[in-house]
Amino acid sequence: MATLTMSRSPIAGFSFENCRRNVLLEGEVSKLGCSLPAARKTGTTICGVVFKDGVVLGADTRATEGMVVADKNCSKIHYISPNIYCCGAGTAADTEMTTQIISSNLELHSLSTGRLPRVATANRMLKQMLFRYQGYIGAALVLGGVDCNGPHLYSIYPHGSTDKLPYVTMGSGSLAAMAVFEDRYKPDMEEEEAKRLVRDAIAAGIFNDLGSGSNIDLTVITQGNVDYIRPHDEANKKGIRLNELEALQLTGDYKYKRGTTAVLSKCVTPLDLELVEESVQTMDTS
Repeated sequence: MATLTMSRSPIAGFSFENCRRNVLLEGEVSKLGCSLPAARKTGTTICGVVFKDGVVLGADTRATEGMVVADKNCSKIHYISPNIYCCGAGTAADTEMTTQIISSNLELHSLSTGRLPRVATANRMLKQMLFRYQGYIGAALVLGGVDCNGPHLYSIYPHGSTDKLPYVTMGSGSLAAMAVFEDRYKPDMEEEEAKRLVRDAIAAGIFNDLGSGSNIDLTVITQGNVDYIRPHDEANKKGIRLNELEALQLTGDYKYKRGTTAVLSKCVTPLDLELVEESVQTMDTS
């Protein structure tokens, strides 16, 4: 028996049918007392800056599991190739495995071409992989390196979009770190000045974001050399408190001498207490 089929030309523009479907599904689920899964909240501060001779990458070392600090000294700066490193924020397993996969592919690419891979190649591989998974891989990356075309710095978002900028920040503490960059960045900085700037940007994230903390790791990438400094600094040492006079000596303490705070007035009020005798009896539990 023959059937008649009609081909309808596709409608131009975007289709929002799935949006209406999702609204209806969300309404039905809420009637049952359930809730749709939400995105996992993660915490990290990572950043990078381009200076005169290369790139400086920085990251904190706190790994969280919900509201619990799971690891106080994890490594968030991942190896990609001898001249390229990548900071990862988001789901720890996603950042680890994504950078390992791209590092393996770049090693094969390097063996095939007989030269060091370019940073743009690593950026293209990462963005294509993340876009393929439509954001389900929770990896927000800061990619930096030096190749035959000079220093390069990229920020890569979980959905696959990328930016190439002279300084970038990612993670939950990125706004605090970006405030430091916006205030103090200048082109063609020296290496020590760039390291200090990245250190202060990560420290701003540590002190202003609950998901960031512990130590500060740095990686300095120049032409033909990589300096992986772990740890570079400990932002807040336990038991040490700094004030304006002792900030340079780093000799602050929580204990203060008697008389540090002036006593304006003193009043002693005697209390008349009535002594009451008490007797304790054991309860028979047999």
